[in-house]
Amino acid sequence: MLKSFLLLLFTLVGFTSVSQELNFKVSINADQIQTTDRAIFKDMERALANFLNTRKWTPDSYSSHEKINCTLFLNITKMPSIGNFSANAQITSARPIYNSNYETVLLNFADREWEFEYIESLPLEYNDNTYISNLTSMLAFYAYIVLGIDYDSFSELGGTPFIQKALVVVNNAQSSNRIGWDALSSTRNRYALVENLNNPQMVELRKNTYKYHRMALDSFDKSPDQSREIILELLKNVKKVGTIYPNSIFVITFLDSKATELVNIFSEGSLPTRREAYDILTAIDPKRNIYQKIISN
Repeated sequence: MLKSFLLLLFTLVGFTSVSQELNFKVSINADQIQTTDRAIFKDMERALANFLNTRKWTPDSYSSHEKINCTLFLNITKMPSIGNFSANAQITSARPIYNSNYETVLLNFADREWEFEYIESLPLEYNDNTYISNLTSMLAFYAYIVLGIDYDSFSELGGTPFIQKALVVVNNAQSSNRIGWDALSSTRNRYALVENLNNPQMVELRKNTYKYHRMALDSFDKSPDQSREIILELLKNVKKVGTIYPNSIFVITFLDSKATELVNIFSEGSLPTRREAYDILTAIDPKRNIYQKIISN
């Protein structure tokens, strides 16, 4: 695998492998909450970032420059009682593109069912094999999702072990009866996301992650036209899955992550390729109006 090769190379030339895998920046907005204890939210930011960034999530060794850049933004909307919170969460992760200074968004996911308990200075406990708290289960779930998609982008289906660990987190949380883990309540929650990622009929979308990033974007500076053709073919796969599963959160998340990037990619190139990309994107994502830029030049 490319990451393993690069890791070995840097080790041989004298770099020391250090630290964990994730570089999460956690931001919390609690403007809607009326409380005199504002310090709890700064403490919460630090605790969540430490939990995500200091825990070892994989058996692999990472150097500092290899860490996955991620963000967790929590907009806390309610505090029904002391220590209990409801929030909307936005989780993003990014991956560098070779031979460039550009980072591409791998994940851009909105979780509107984020409910948790938090007591200032109380340690955050987690175990892969059992449900301990809603907060640490949600954090672990997204850690594994981020890793799964990142590894998928470097080797075909390379993130499978982490996608399966995210599924274990979901299964463990079923007994909690907390929102976001339920199979029936929503097509856009955590259960739906991990179900899509494990669905054999959507496996081509996960293979697309590798093709899009490793075969197309990583080579874009050398062969942009060929890269556009690769991306055009995988967009056809996205359209196929979107036709079968019109509410697929996997498809929605892909477009939320890549829409602006796809516009930039297809705003140049041959007119037939641009027109075909435009037709596919407007068919699977008709509510977004930015695709007009692809054919406006």
